[in-house]
Amino acid sequence: MNAPHTLTRRKTLAALGGAALVSGMPAFLPRANAQGLTKVSFQTGWLAQAEHGGMYQAAATGIYKEHGLEVEIRPGGPQVNTVQLFMAGSSDFAEADGFRAFAYAKDKLPAVAVAAFFQKDPRVLMSHPGTGSDTLAGLKGKPLFVATTGRQTYWLWLKAKYGLTDDQLKPYAFSLAPWLVDKQSTVQGYLTSEPFNARKSGVEPVVHLLADQGFDNYASVAMATPKMVKEQPELVQRFVDATAKGWKSYLNGDPAPGNALIKKHNPQMGDDVIAYAIGAMRQYGIVETPEAQAAGGIGAMSAARWQRFYDAMVAAGALAPGLDVKSAYTMQFVSGKRTA
Repeated sequence: MNAPHTLTRRKTLAALGGAALVSGMPAFLPRANAQGLTKVSFQTGWLAQAEHGGMYQAAATGIYKEHGLEVEIRPGGPQVNTVQLFMAGSSDFAEADGFRAFAYAKDKLPAVAVAAFFQKDPRVLMSHPGTGSDTLAGLKGKPLFVATTGRQTYWLWLKAKYGLTDDQLKPYAFSLAPWLVDKQSTVQGYLTSEPFNARKSGVEPVVHLLADQGFDNYASVAMATPKMVKEQPELVQRFVDATAKGWKSYLNGDPAPGNALIKKHNPQMGDDVIAYAIGAMRQYGIVETPEAQAAGGIGAMSAARWQRFYDAMVAAGALAPGLDVKSAYTMQFVSGKRTA
């Protein structure tokens, strides 16, 4: 995942040759196919996985088609710079999170959040059982494996809220091996993957879901350009509604169609990994929460929550003060009751 705070308008323009942003015209425009469906694309932040299941389900079961859309899901990966691709206009929508949406807004880049399909950020810290690490406060003084991007975002929040200190940090190379050896250590991860891998290695981990401890970051946030929001709001609405229905179907119905498409795009994805991720998303309410239901259903956002998260990040020193928070998102497509 790219570090969102390093994003600047100057750097992005330089990386893209400046053309797309200077002109204000995206290189990729929605267009109709022979069946009369509007073709749009969505750039994900990683390889095809269950965490994108709602979109793959909507594509595989014809939900997008029912909304007049042909959606091309473009997988990301370790060598894919989602930000640059989206800013170049190569996709109509892109995956981000609340923190990155603030980075777009801070640097006055043409991107706005239109829906948040993960009400809870799936980031976790994972500890060994029986070591006194059952709470975040209990991690004081113990080694923590945290990657660079984490140190610039949620780590600052953890320090501010729980009194953790930088001398605890250990470099994280996206391998559980050092954590498995050091029983007193804690490691970063994602709810939908690292706990599964820990159990395969014979450890029943203590899982700290940061979202359940007050880290209010939205995840799986769909970003669109202000130009599309202004000129094609009906198209954005269809995409948001259909994706929400895809998630509803994926988590509450038969996910087999979506899973088949995920594995087609990512043949290395195993059935056991997918099943675990689906179970974790259901168990912890990553997509569906009472808050989201009250606010309009899957994909809902709250202006109060956007402000609350921003204020918490400013207090932690992770974001600079003075941002117009409302410039990062629009409630236009998720306000009011919807069918999902």
